[in-house]
Amino acid sequence: MSQRPTVRIIPLGGVGEIGKNMTAIEYEGKIVVVDCGLEFPRDEMLGIDLVLPDVTYLLERRDDVLAFIITHGHEDHQGALPFVLKKLNVPVYGSRLTLAIAKSKLDEHGLLKRVELHEITERSTLQLGPFEVSFVAVSHSVPDALSVVLRTGLGLIVVTGDYKFDHTPIDGRKTDVDAFARLGEEGVLALLGDSTNAESLGSTPSESTVGQAFHQIFAEAEGRVIVASFASHIHRIQQAIQIAHLHGRKFAVSGRSMVKNVNVARNLGYLKVPEGSMVKLADIDEYRPDEILVLSTGSQGEPLSALSRMAFSDHPQVVLNEGDTVVISAKAIPGNELSVTDTINRLLQSGARVVHGENSGVHVSGHASQDDLRMLLNLTRPQYLVPVHGEYRHQHIHAQLGREAGIGDERIFILENGDVLDIDAESAEVTGKVQAGMVFVDGLELGDADGAVLRDRQQLSEDGILIAVVTLSVQTGKTVRPIELVARGFLHDGETEQDVLGKAAAALEERLREAARDRVTGQTLLKQDVHDALADHVFKTLRRRPLIMPVVVEV
Repeated sequence: MSQRPTVRIIPLGGVGEIGKNMTAIEYEGKIVVVDCGLEFPRDEMLGIDLVLPDVTYLLERRDDVLAFIITHGHEDHQGALPFVLKKLNVPVYGSRLTLAIAKSKLDEHGLLKRVELHEITERSTLQLGPFEVSFVAVSHSVPDALSVVLRTGLGLIVVTGDYKFDHTPIDGRKTDVDAFARLGEEGVLALLGDSTNAESLGSTPSESTVGQAFHQIFAEAEGRVIVASFASHIHRIQQAIQIAHLHGRKFAVSGRSMVKNVNVARNLGYLKVPEGSMVKLADIDEYRPDEILVLSTGSQGEPLSALSRMAFSDHPQVVLNEGDTVVISAKAIPGNELSVTDTINRLLQSGARVVHGENSGVHVSGHASQDDLRMLLNLTRPQYLVPVHGEYRHQHIHAQLGREAGIGDERIFILENGDVLDIDAESAEVTGKVQAGMVFVDGLELGDADGAVLRDRQQLSEDGILIAVVTLSVQTGKTVRPIELVARGFLHDGETEQDVLGKAAAALEERLREAARDRVTGQTLLKQDVHDALADHVFKTLRRRPLIMPVVVEV
């Protein structure tokens, strides 16, 4: 297969998961990367701030990587750019708003002057090495979203990015059905289609339907209204501002990313703000409660977000009162359900009314449902279907829709991150695998893709830590001072803990006498002996596995 002209598709993120979307597409030895997203940590990822795709393969092929093309401004499609571009500085292409959102992040990382940014629209065409690249306008929950079309000698590779068919979009920019139909006529070799909403029946409702719910909420609310949404959901923010204005409410903004994105969208003309309707957050108490709307971050229950701080009475400017209405205008991302539920519970305890959930009408998806996926399949009629942007169950349903559209099993590929899909003029097959996975952002540090630090943190959170300080004679190998055991987060009962530690020290003393008789020397072997002796004793006694840190001092 490698002897013939081949298009190679390698997802490095975004398949079998929600988030960190990144796909490398290779032709004639050159690579274009579509999207560079991140993922927010799940509850078990203790202390982790962000999760990035592993780009080892791209670094190994750095001389062949031509560009990053970003489909839209959401974090799961462009949030990893600052981290990746520090290692792999290649040109970045994106729409006006997409680049504006990316620029603020690049500026924070000191990269803005180093990175080559190119603005594109749905009318742009590019020649990147052997690829001719064009774009299709699509509706999504952030303005300026694009699908990417890569023309090769074997046919078209279409990467949809996130999309929906919204016939009454807030900004009037519809998904270009005619453009997709023309691609189908030209001949689509492979469709890499968004699968996120594949479980939903029918067609995704228009974003404008949320406005109807907002009208009713603002009319009925006796106090302030706090609307929490994704900071990048400019269409949702626009509706909230306009409808609040019609109901005599001014608005303020809370949350760093919300402030930043509102300013960016307003300056670029994507967000229309009625004259005099915006006030400073610090000044909201100067108005009657029924005159105020607060736009807030925290729709996913993030611990340090503006909404969470309100819920836990820790916000410096917004104190929730009886009669306030909180609208959570988003769906919980898988893994965030517990955090969102905790936030809702605390909001209700504060006396606020909380509007949320599928039946409230305050949120619609920005992704294509089953009828929309069928429509795109019928428009593009791809030779090969690669469901992407979703967990396995989403990809599985998307694949079934492809079969119903007449695409044979042998032409549908449900890939895993790192899979290498080779397509030539006659057939397609998965020919191998490259390194792919997770890289963690922990404060200012990157790394630990194998999860060793996470395992230690999980062990600490569950069973505590036990530190053993052992002082041995260099000549005899025997202990010359009493063994010191220090425990933290180990047992609730102090007396029981002291009793267990005393017996553990005795068991350890016996093991060290055996080691001295057997002439076991060297820090590594002795530390292992200390670790094993304590681990065995504690597990037999308590059925616990604390993190054990042996310290061996030789005198």
